Amino acid sequence: MAEHPIQGLMSTAMQKIRELVDVNTIVGEPITAPDGTILIPISKVSFGFVAGGSDLPSSLPKNLFAGGSGAGISIKPEAFIVISKDGEVKMLHMQDTPSAIDSLISGAPELINKVKDIFSKKDN
Repeated sequence: MAEHPIQGLMSTAMQKIRELVDVNTIVGEPITAPDGTILIPISKVSFGFVAGGSDLPSSLPKNLFAGGSGAGISIKPEAFIVISKDGEVKMLHMQDTPSAIDSLISGAPELINKVKDIFSKKDN
């Protein structure tokens, strides 16, 4: 039985994902600092894949097929393994930096108090 065209689409997309995401994507290449410290980047890799198709009715001798496939990949640095020149090993986690709006919201109470203090001093 001949391979259905959707199988070719799926195989090609999955092969491209395999080429992009390997163990070196998750555990990166070691980086040696001038002082001899070794940094090994660790990343979180997420990916999604979709494929679909349809056989279209046709009066032509050849079967008609319409289809497509796609994939998405996200790579986010998560941590570094740090190996000092004396052999000490530690994990250095990266923290998410707050967005500008998060900073404004978290700093709003302090800002409001400062503004109140300024106006209360003017009133006195």
